[in-house]
Amino acid sequence: MTPLPTLATGKVRDLYAVGDDHLLVVASDRISAFERVFPTPVPDKGRVLTAMSAFWFRELADVLPNHLVASDGPLVPAAFRGRGLLVERLDMLPVEAVVRGYLTGRGYADYRRSGAVCGLGLPAGLPESARLPEPIFTPSTKARPGEPDENIDFDTFAAVRGRALAEEVREASLELYRRGAARAEEQGLLLADTKFEFGIGATGGLVLADELLTPDSARYWLDGGHPPGRPRRSIDKQHVRDWLVGPSSGWDCVSALPPLPPAVVTATRDRYIEAYHRITGLSLADWPRDPADLRQPASRLGQCGGAGDRRDAHREPDVHRPRRPAALQPR
Repeated sequence: MTPLPTLATGKVRDLYAVGDDHLLVVASDRISAFERVFPTPVPDKGRVLTAMSAFWFRELADVLPNHLVASDGPLVPAAFRGRGLLVERLDMLPVEAVVRGYLTGRGYADYRRSGAVCGLGLPAGLPESARLPEPIFTPSTKARPGEPDENIDFDTFAAVRGRALAEEVREASLELYRRGAARAEEQGLLLADTKFEFGIGATGGLVLADELLTPDSARYWLDGGHPPGRPRRSIDKQHVRDWLVGPSSGWDCVSALPPLPPAVVTATRDRYIEAYHRITGLSLADWPRDPADLRQPASRLGQCGGAGDRRDAHREPDVHRPRRPAALQPR
């Protein structure tokens, strides 16, 4: 097979051109923190990100069209099987759509300084890790490599591509978060916050893109028995960040990131796999699944006894390109 042209190498993903209209997005085992990449990979991390994104794209396909074309089969080269997704090429929006259901991380730091997050005022006296009265939409910029993203208010976001599109992104993001949080809670997890990315498709409509509700892009907490007022135990990338800023790493916040100790690598891998298992009810050992199962709604995958409908198993226009709900039609 002729090698695919490499378009870009990101912190954790590599992009390859597939004709003029599609991309192959390949998730590596690289792991990053504070916009830098560790020299130590985390085994199976790329498979978790790919499998979990594919699950969520199917699970939430009725909320908004997404860019996924195929996650397995002849459209995905064998060398990238399990880590590659064939996707539609989009005009990506230069803003990350962040939704927060709990007060933590940079949102909590902003709240302590100003009593607000991205210009949204919140009740006084909220402790760290507190559940917010309602999920909030808090967009941020997409910084250049090596630079941190910056929180922005909604009016600044609206100035980028227009208020109508900004409102559509906000409504879609909040609904995606609510649906994801409900699923996570059923599995004993709290979805503290997450980021979404969107692009404009060939027909001019809004399309969900990038990764979706993975341990890299979302903060998952174990539910129950943890009072607000301090950080909560998570099953995502926070374990790596905590080690990095702790005394044992020796990192000075300026130099290149140090190698990850074997114990941190193992613990991080275990958290990623646990997140995938809890959310999907599936084993990572079975990924990628029988391509025929890709026609099954993701919410039923753990219940299916057979291979399901075997027609057109690798491409699912009926699943990935649903009619957009009226609430999300462009205004």
